[in-house]
Amino acid sequence: MQTVIDLFHRFSDLNTLVRTAGLFGLTAIIFSETGLLFGFFLPGDSLLVSAGLFAATGDLKIYELVLFLTLAAICGNSLGYFIGRSTGPRIFNRENSLFFNKKHAIRAQEFYEKHGRMTIILAQFMPIIRTFSPVVAGVGGMKFPIFFRYNAIGAVVWVWSMLGIGYFLGNYIPGVDKHIEIVVAIVIFISILPGIVGSYRARRRARVTRGAAVESGEI
Repeated sequence: MQTVIDLFHRFSDLNTLVRTAGLFGLTAIIFSETGLLFGFFLPGDSLLVSAGLFAATGDLKIYELVLFLTLAAICGNSLGYFIGRSTGPRIFNRENSLFFNKKHAIRAQEFYEKHGRMTIILAQFMPIIRTFSPVVAGVGGMKFPIFFRYNAIGAVVWVWSMLGIGYFLGNYIPGVDKHIEIVVAIVIFISILPGIVGSYRARRRARVTRGAAVESGEI
């Protein structure tokens, strides 16, 4: 357990992580977060913004980041799709473990049922759902050429926008790299905001439905 705690600590220290991981390490992390079921805990959005900040200071090359991290996201999502395609619906019966929680897959499935193909694009900006949505698309039998088109669009929009935010802030706001934690906190909040709003709306609809049922005497 201590090893796992140490691992989480290292991934939470973004400055050190970006410096030590370098281009290929960052590529591996993005691939793992998007393609491996246990990668949901990896810092996708915040890592991309931090990498953009480092690129603005010249420690990393922005064009290399754009190319490698976009390809990593596309390949990772594709792997997730084929995992879902090969396992089928039985993945929802898989036992919970340290690196897998069935409720995350169910959340992604519900999101997919609501938004359809656009889930592959929208989910790129939603931690956890980002990891499981390609799996659900594979389970649901979406044809791979269709999936790949949405996958490529989502990866480009996600990676380029997150890197762009960091690169822009690093170039035009002096000293922002000294307050990277604040920038990352804002990005994380923006990333989870759609989930918060969706959850609030769902609870509100449930209360309205229940109230209507009570008034009509059904409950």
